[in-house]
Amino acid sequence: MATREPIYLYTDGASSGNPGPGGYGAVLVCGNLRKELSGGFALTTNNRMELLAVIKGLEAIRWKGAQVKVFSDSTYVVNTITKNWKRKKNHDLWARFDELSGGFDLSFNWIKGHAGHPENERCDRLAVAAYSASDLPEDSGYLCGAAD
Repeated sequence: MATREPIYLYTDGASSGNPGPGGYGAVLVCGNLRKELSGGFALTTNNRMELLAVIKGLEAIRWKGAQVKVFSDSTYVVNTITKNWKRKKNHDLWARFDELSGGFDLSFNWIKGHAGHPENERCDRLAVAAYSASDLPEDSGYLCGAAD
């Protein structure tokens, strides 16, 4: 039985103001394959975008059971998962994460943001470009109070 290569998922979220316009960026790498994802919202928070970047990355992976190594500069995301920090906000997104995460062999790794890591820097550029777009949709989870 052939062993598949691990999938590396690099993520970042950003907002201009907190709350304010926000975006996420994710880069998936598996061998020589690469996929970039991004999106933004008119009013949201940085933490929501950090978590949504992970969710969108996992949703893009079609191979269930895959070994996925997640790299994020968000202590909020990494420590909530690895150190069982209490999930005080963003319940809608944590529920989506929980639904997805059981289908993968996940590991989470914190990396320092804005420190020259090429994939993290790319994710940051994707996130900033996403929230800089015109006609951003509403983040219904934030607006309806699911973020509380």
